Amino acid sequence: MGVPTLKNLLEEGVSGRGVLVRSDFNVPLDGSTITDPGRILASLPTLNALIDAGAKVIITAHLGRPKGEPDPKFSLAPVAARLGEELGRNVQLAGDVVGTDALARAEGLTDGDVLLLENIRFDPRETSKDDAEREKLAKALVELVGDDGAFVSDGFGVVHRKQASVYDVAKLLPHYAGELVAAEVDVLSKLTEDVTRPYAVVLGGSKVSDKLGVIEALAPKVDTLVIGGGMAFTFLAAQGHSVGTSLLQEDQIEVCKSLLERFGDVIHLPVDVVVADKFAADAEAKTVAADAIPDGWMGLDIGPESVKRFAAVLSGAKTIFWNGPSGVFEFEKFSAGTRGVAEAIAGATGNGAFTVVGGGDSAAAVRTLGLPDSDFSHISTGGGASLEYLEGKELPGLKVLES
Repeated sequence: MGVPTLKNLLEEGVSGRGVLVRSDFNVPLDGSTITDPGRILASLPTLNALIDAGAKVIITAHLGRPKGEPDPKFSLAPVAARLGEELGRNVQLAGDVVGTDALARAEGLTDGDVLLLENIRFDPRETSKDDAEREKLAKALVELVGDDGAFVSDGFGVVHRKQASVYDVAKLLPHYAGELVAAEVDVLSKLTEDVTRPYAVVLGGSKVSDKLGVIEALAPKVDTLVIGGGMAFTFLAAQGHSVGTSLLQEDQIEVCKSLLERFGDVIHLPVDVVVADKFAADAEAKTVAADAIPDGWMGLDIGPESVKRFAAVLSGAKTIFWNGPSGVFEFEKFSAGTRGVAEAIAGATGNGAFTVVGGGDSAAAVRTLGLPDSDFSHISTGGGASLEYLEGKELPGLKVLES
């Protein structure tokens, strides 16, 4: 990636300087308990490097989708506590974003100190479509690190967003790609440039519309495109099959027909599904052929024969990208399909394949199902960013680093 990196910043020297870091701490919570600290752990290399070099580190991040105002359930307090444990030092949490408490704490930092600002999305200017509004917030963030400050972009999960703490602040400070962002781009470039074949892509999740761009972009380039999850039912409907009460995007049926006509030689759909009489963990379940879903029943997972067939085509792949679970893995009764696909990808890794889990629900599935991260070559921290990168879209948070 042709942008200044953290290594460049460290070579210039950061001792005594304020460094604003945009991290991605959008971690899943059960109340105030972090259920998957993956994104916090991924931030540690950049933060430790800056701390060790004597920077005054100020971190900005978001959690959830607050509506542009403070909301206690989206406070970064649990993140500050866990981050402090991982870094082995106190991490202050400002009581606001760029207000009096943040300013006072920033002014009191000494070399190697760490300050986490409260949820950046508590300020409506962060996600404003108005360039001037975002710039005002960016200038307030710059004020926290001072005239000789620097900006490190290390939240890959947000680089596809044109937001104040991702995009606008980089226009106001010397800017650098953090260890995480640089590593993510390096990995994803291996999925678009000189790919080792056979190349397989596994897509799941609920909506076809969320994945159309990446299907259009990758289907002409891959050897195998496996489709599972809720989105598979719109493809099955496009083949003329009844899907009962399964998730269905009727407005996408014609699009799926076109995709099947053009790329039917690489697209693989489920041949059997696990159906339920309701959407619940304790629902009655049974396995049926994909073309024989009963009326009043909904598909919540791919069936064992589909897992077997998908595993067979994945076993010979040398490059695999996976984004989206194959079923409702959060319910144990409907988790076997996702587990089977994940284990097939892990098996390919063991046979020397380069495998990438594309963040989001796929990464959550890996950890929920208890599979070790080491079973895969890379687990991305940014589902949406990964998809948009592979679609060939321009990511504002990366583009601005090149300027």
